[in-house]
Amino acid sequence: MKELLKKIGRVIVRTAIFIYCKIVYRATIIGQENIPKNEPLIYCGNHRNYLDPPLIVATAKRHVRFMAKEELRKNPFFAFLGVVFEGIYVKRDSKDVTALKIALKALKDGQCIALFPEGTRNGIEKGEKVKDGAAFFTVRTGARVIPVGISGGTKAFEKVIIKYGKPLDFSQYKNTKDKEKLDEITNQIMDNIINLTK
Repeated sequence: MKELLKKIGRVIVRTAIFIYCKIVYRATIIGQENIPKNEPLIYCGNHRNYLDPPLIVATAKRHVRFMAKEELRKNPFFAFLGVVFEGIYVKRDSKDVTALKIALKALKDGQCIALFPEGTRNGIEKGEKVKDGAAFFTVRTGARVIPVGISGGTKAFEKVIIKYGKPLDFSQYKNTKDKEKLDEITNQIMDNIINLTK
């Protein structure tokens, strides 16, 4: 019963966010047909502003568990979304591996997670090194990666476009611990994301 109520709550909140994004941000969604229905997935997008996570949650066609920084729990809206959509909170600059274990278990259970390889908003523009998190998860679990490109305006009533690319399969590298290979996978994921923003 509790799980059923959670699912109903997710549908209601997801629909409300979708309507909000369509009206206020004139959101256009492209490539949803690229999203597989019955397998674990790792959604990876570019990160521009606060709208990105709700936008992906509302349009991903799957229940997506976002990996987010612990500090977002201080924001009532994002704390609420974290409860409804079972967010996975990361303690940055910490050796705590709880979030990694939760994300790995979710993927092994056939669920979907989402993260931003940039690690922070506009990370590439700020000169931040792209994180290898997505590469780590895909080689550990074999889950495919869905690149997501978000472009357009960032303010209300400026059109936003979200594009879902075709799944990226890195199963040939499963269980590799080679840092250079992880960096190569990360770069390939990021290249696909950037191409989707053009």
